[in-house]
Amino acid sequence: MMSDYETADSERFEEIIQRSVRQILLAPDPDRFLDWARDHLPEMLGLAATPLDDVERRRLANLLAAAIWNATPQPTQAFQPQPMVPHPADAPCPCGSGSRYRDCCGAIEDLPELSTDLVWEILLDELPEHGLREALSLDAVPKPLLARIADRWLEEDRPKRAVALLEPLFSDRLDVLGEALEPAVDILCDAYDRLDHWRKKQRFLERICTEGARPLQAAAWQRRCTMAIDEGDHRRADAAFTAALRSDPDNAGTAILEITLLAAQHKDWIARERARVWLHRFRRIGFDHPGVIHFLTRASDDPQNALVDSHSDVLDPRILELHDWCTLIQTRSFPDYRLTPLGASGAARPPGQLALFDDPAGAIPITHPDEATDAQAGHAAIPMQLSTPASISRLERTWQAVFPTGKPHSTHLTPAGDAAPWADQDWLAYLFGHPQLADSLEALDDLATALYVHPESALPWISHVLLRPLLERAWSILDRVLPPDTPYQIPWSSPRNRPALRLLFRLYLCQVEEGESEDAARTLETLLRLNPQDNHGVRAELMNHYLRDGEDELALALARRFPNDALADLAYGEVLALYRLGRQDRARLVLTTAVHRLPRIPQYLTRKRIKRPRLGPGGLTPGGDDQAWMYREAMRDVWEAEPGILAWLRRLTA
Repeated sequence: MMSDYETADSERFEEIIQRSVRQILLAPDPDRFLDWARDHLPEMLGLAATPLDDVERRRLANLLAAAIWNATPQPTQAFQPQPMVPHPADAPCPCGSGSRYRDCCGAIEDLPELSTDLVWEILLDELPEHGLREALSLDAVPKPLLARIADRWLEEDRPKRAVALLEPLFSDRLDVLGEALEPAVDILCDAYDRLDHWRKKQRFLERICTEGARPLQAAAWQRRCTMAIDEGDHRRADAAFTAALRSDPDNAGTAILEITLLAAQHKDWIARERARVWLHRFRRIGFDHPGVIHFLTRASDDPQNALVDSHSDVLDPRILELHDWCTLIQTRSFPDYRLTPLGASGAARPPGQLALFDDPAGAIPITHPDEATDAQAGHAAIPMQLSTPASISRLERTWQAVFPTGKPHSTHLTPAGDAAPWADQDWLAYLFGHPQLADSLEALDDLATALYVHPESALPWISHVLLRPLLERAWSILDRVLPPDTPYQIPWSSPRNRPALRLLFRLYLCQVEEGESEDAARTLETLLRLNPQDNHGVRAELMNHYLRDGEDELALALARRFPNDALADLAYGEVLALYRLGRQDRARLVLTTAVHRLPRIPQYLTRKRIKRPRLGPGGLTPGGDDQAWMYREAMRDVWEAEPGILAWLRRLTA
């Protein structure tokens, strides 16, 4: 008999139990409940489409109703189940068949049974607040289900009650607690977070990791791994993941965590392989949780999108809609932007733009005969400004009227003040109705700005599946009008060029975040080619990239373009490149100039240990200790790897 309703899908079965529990709470009388069940359960079970006759349908409904009644905790009986009194053997069967009970339902040996804990899960959602308080006062709720109540209280912004409910679960020995309390570990940590009890949460997790049973240790290590991922500390996250895996090798949560950790580090190809390994392992041990298997199956193809899908129930629905829009625009062809000449007045530095050169006109002086050709070549390009196609310009005028946030100031990536573009729905509605806005660099720039200020933008997979496609589309649009061999520049001094340059800089940041150092370097080179005045200061990162990769000639060529630069990376990077190329006489001369401009750097490079200076909130002080410290943090390992150079530097600057 069980097979007749076990084949129903889980959602339908849960709905049957839910409606039955509501009926029992409304009228806690077994006879009335059986009458209700015989009238309603056959339809809810979908038995009309089966070959069963009316008597068989009522019999099935009667047996299922009895099983539900017998498993349901009764509020009127101190929340204890009150099984039905056995039916007299010679009395008419309650199913309505007309036969004696012993010849009908009483003759069935394998009667259906339900777990009381299963019914409790549904009952907790149906009980009013006073009923819930009564059940808790009677200590009637199964301990593993207290986490569901605490979770409800968190949703109602009552974290103190959640903490008071869950802390006693972990007050005694932890090594005897089973895996059923894993959810309670996470929810108690959520409650601590809500109350800003950071130290208390840390002590709790440390105690679980030290004293808990293996399943709880795995849950605690998983939590610590997630915390490290959120903080961007991938080394600590790796260690916590390894401990979680050691605690419970077949834990489904650990499987999902590994994919999350790898995706956060943008090791997508490893994440795909590990998803396949986990799928094989779970199939071998007979674990078939549909949600976990679906996630791993998706992750074996695209881990980043799998993570977005798995978080869809907690993500901002507007983020999901924007994800769909990004998928839609991928099939669009690229627009043809044009270039128009930029007059001499357009090349002047506008108010508020950072002065990155000693020469106010931006001219590059020649300081060494070997450097003349490269330096002068930097000025051979023709300054232009981007011109939007007419059809897109018309669209942009409406877009600029509905998008609620202005452009970021100067080279910043977010608007000043408390910009809240997501508080307004009009621009989203206009965007979703106009996929052709994907052809607008202005709109792509605004979308990138909106994503930067969204609270969920810190999730690495959100950046990958939403921001990255927008930036790569901008790159493709620019590459059509400004290919590598173009003689044109698009200087920052023209406001029309700024969205494109800002998008390129954002693409560089994404590439760095995702560990694509070679692509990031190519993007920096493109930025410097298109905007030689380098308003974003990317020359420092490019110099360090060249030096890390041993590209000393490229490092020298870059330094020649920015002589007497105030950035430590350029000034001292040139010294390092010359030394490694064996040109120590020239290196000594360049070092003399660098020390004159930035005297604190050698001390911070040559000392094995040095106290970190106070870092001011207003940015680095040129020539100050804070600048020297930041350069040490970025590049001392590269200097230290070159034999003899630190001793040479110490001797020359003593």
